[in-house]
Amino acid sequence: MCPDLHPSKYVQPPLSSSSSPLKGGQEAFSPLGLNAGAFYALSTLLNRMVIWHYPGEEVNAGRIGLTIVIAGMLGAVISGIWLDRSKTYKETTLVVYIMTLVGMVVYTFTLNLGHLWVVFITAGTMGFFMTGYLPLGFEFAVELTYPESEGISSGLLNISAQVFGIIFTISQGQIIDNYGTKPGNIFLCVFLTLGAALTAFIKADLRRQKANKETLENKLQEEEEESNTSKVPTAVSEDHL
Repeated sequence: MCPDLHPSKYVQPPLSSSSSPLKGGQEAFSPLGLNAGAFYALSTLLNRMVIWHYPGEEVNAGRIGLTIVIAGMLGAVISGIWLDRSKTYKETTLVVYIMTLVGMVVYTFTLNLGHLWVVFITAGTMGFFMTGYLPLGFEFAVELTYPESEGISSGLLNISAQVFGIIFTISQGQIIDNYGTKPGNIFLCVFLTLGAALTAFIKADLRRQKANKETLENKLQEEEEESNTSKVPTAVSEDHL
């Protein structure tokens, strides 16, 4: 006798229109867009800000940008490994976002101290957390929007990042031209604070993790039922003997 596999158990019930996955994930789009937009603006205007306070240091301005990129690569790898092992999506995302804000504030108030080595350190630290946040934000958004396609979530997040990047780059450029680098960086700090606050209020509904857990439980149950069924004929044969 074949075991009853109950295929209906593996079919995910349709989501109602009132609980659309993308609607649930919209709250993650703005924080990531704010962070990525601030990073794009900072990267675009970095040379102008460094030359503003350190005339003739074009080469070092490029090196500072390289430091941000390398530190960001390291931050992205470390944050990705940690997230894969801990599965603490909201907690990790919030901590990294707050550290990004702290790094931005420190960079803002140390840029004009007259010591390039300080700028290297603060810019590298900021890049470590700011770029390290990006894979966390994408993964968190995918969790919130499951079972929607990851391509749709990534596309919407990229649109959010590009829109905020354009707005921040133009706005900060105008502020720097009229008021200086510190007000321009404070402008970004304000929106990073807003992003951190929005992240804190995101409901950690990890739909993909729940679906994977249910699939694993169903698979174990299927294997157990199959094992029990295969033992029945053996017990009957032993009785006849």
